[in-house]
Amino acid sequence: MTLFNSAPQSLCILRLSAIGDVCNSIAMAQAIQRQWPQTRLTWICGKVEARLLKDLPGIRVIIFDKKQGWQGYKAVWQALKGERFDALLHMQTAIRASIVSLGIKAKYKLGFDADRSSDLQQLFTNVKVPSPESPHVLDGFMQFAATLGVRDLTPQWDIPLSEDDHRWADQQIHQDATLVITPAASKGYKNWTPEGYAALARHAHQQGYAIILAGSPAKIEIDLGNAIEDKLDFPVTNLIGQSSLKQLLALLQKAALVCAPDTGPAHMAVAVGTPVLGLYAHHNPKRTGPYLSRQYVVSVYDECIAAETGKAPEQLPWRSRVKDDAAMKRITAERVTAMFDKITAEL
Repeated sequence: MTLFNSAPQSLCILRLSAIGDVCNSIAMAQAIQRQWPQTRLTWICGKVEARLLKDLPGIRVIIFDKKQGWQGYKAVWQALKGERFDALLHMQTAIRASIVSLGIKAKYKLGFDADRSSDLQQLFTNVKVPSPESPHVLDGFMQFAATLGVRDLTPQWDIPLSEDDHRWADQQIHQDATLVITPAASKGYKNWTPEGYAALARHAHQQGYAIILAGSPAKIEIDLGNAIEDKLDFPVTNLIGQSSLKQLLALLQKAALVCAPDTGPAHMAVAVGTPVLGLYAHHNPKRTGPYLSRQYVVSVYDECIAAETGKAPEQLPWRSRVKDDAAMKRITAERVTAMFDKITAEL
């Protein structure tokens, strides 16, 4: 079933967070724009995510600030007062997103089907988007575009960067062979060990690579970056907490390779065409891995989920997560450096 045989006049995208999911959603939005460039797109997102979305051509961004409580919802509804969309793409199952959707007028309200929906989202939608055969989140997002009537679902990204962003990245990277490590996710259990990252940095350094550590100013990221530096006897460039989101994107674009756990910068790197060495234990990388670098993931997810449940991933619900907080410690430095060698041999 497709909803439109010709271009709809206006669509609203509701995807508030997080950075990685927003990056994947951008590919879906730009697939719509390729087929229907005249369609007006409005995107409702969080404050941090808006820094990534604000310059996207042809997309009006409306910020939902969850810290404002009820006033945050009212601000979005006031911004949309008097508007009616041909369709709302309700692409986030969180209950706060569903509450936002109550104030959005649209003929069709698309949401996930029973396989991927949660938090009562199905009560807030009138079109259930069928799950694709692929488990990946991005392919699930692309099904929203397919349900509208978009035919070319090839993921492509065009995220503008300013001359200042590029200039800043050029000042940090001085050689083509540069490995950028974004070592930390916001949830500590997703992070690999300082010893492991140091072993990778040491190996890359021996292969002639410059090493840059990057990330947000969150304490968990700064602390991990410092712990990695403490285990090295050669200098690395530690930029954790020293870049804007767009500067970080420019840095990832200029890098030869990015190493990251299950976190937003992995998907940002995919969006700018840089290969990613992904490190996974808690979530299935077939579902949340860096989309164009899934062949470069080092994962212990299958063995960890089997240890906890006695079942293979395909026998379990789509969102099944490994609960062992020490799961990332099962990733060995030998496996990661071997994958580094495989990737760099193909560059």
